[in-house]
Amino acid sequence: MRIISIKLKSAGPGLGPFTISDNYGNVLGENVSRITLKDGISYNVVDEASVIVICSVGRVKLCKNFSILDFDIYEYIDTEFTDTGTSCAWKHLKDPTVYNTYYGNIEPYIIEYPFSYKYLDEIARNVKDYTKVYKYIPTLDTVLADYSKVELDNVWFNKAILYNGQQNSGLLNLEFKPVNNLAGYMSYPKINEDSKTILVTKSDNFYQYNSFWNVMTDKAVTQFSRSCESLSIDKQLNQSNMDYTKRTRKKDMLRAKELKIRHILDNKGDTKLVSQFIVAPTQNSFK
Repeated sequence: MRIISIKLKSAGPGLGPFTISDNYGNVLGENVSRITLKDGISYNVVDEASVIVICSVGRVKLCKNFSILDFDIYEYIDTEFTDTGTSCAWKHLKDPTVYNTYYGNIEPYIIEYPFSYKYLDEIARNVKDYTKVYKYIPTLDTVLADYSKVELDNVWFNKAILYNGQQNSGLLNLEFKPVNNLAGYMSYPKINEDSKTILVTKSDNFYQYNSFWNVMTDKAVTQFSRSCESLSIDKQLNQSNMDYTKRTRKKDMLRAKELKIRHILDNKGDTKLVSQFIVAPTQNSFK
């Protein structure tokens, strides 16, 4: 056995964590963080090993082989990490039956609708959305056509956020209403630590839900924050400013001259959602 030291010299922004092994398939380390490799780490390897294989196993999956070479201690210490900033090349539409899935990772499909009301404040009562949900069946010619798709009734967006300038519903998990199960139906809404689970139904080709109210605790604190993960994500919910334990008797309805409805699909990538229009029935609010 001998000891080798590994230190990351350069990498793109999406790489990591890493699995490290030798050319004989012996795994030296699993889920090694980017920071650990930047600082350097040592392993015991068999004398016969001549190659180290470093694989990124996170969102970006990539493997590279490196020959085991001798470096003096001064060269090892002086090695500094450089962020190359090089993005990965993504290939699209290789499988026409898969959507918002890239290299095995489901990327959220997000659509946000703004509503603007007139003179009076209005209270949002429920949401009715007309969306067609299709699932394509694989065919031998791999060509999408009308005969190779079916329209579903039990699949839709799985999350929603409703908000205005000073109110926020928090994260709403959307689940379909249990069929012929009164006990299951009466168990909703379900209060979770960082979300609330409510029911959604489909009737007359409309997906509908209600049971939302304001859960924001402090108007002087931001509702959303920027994501450090990707510039494609415009905002993330500030969960520290949400209190999902508010009971029905204390609920504060979403009441303003504007409303934004944010629908999210991030738990599946094999369905195609064709959003057409949405309505949010309201009632005038007098004060």
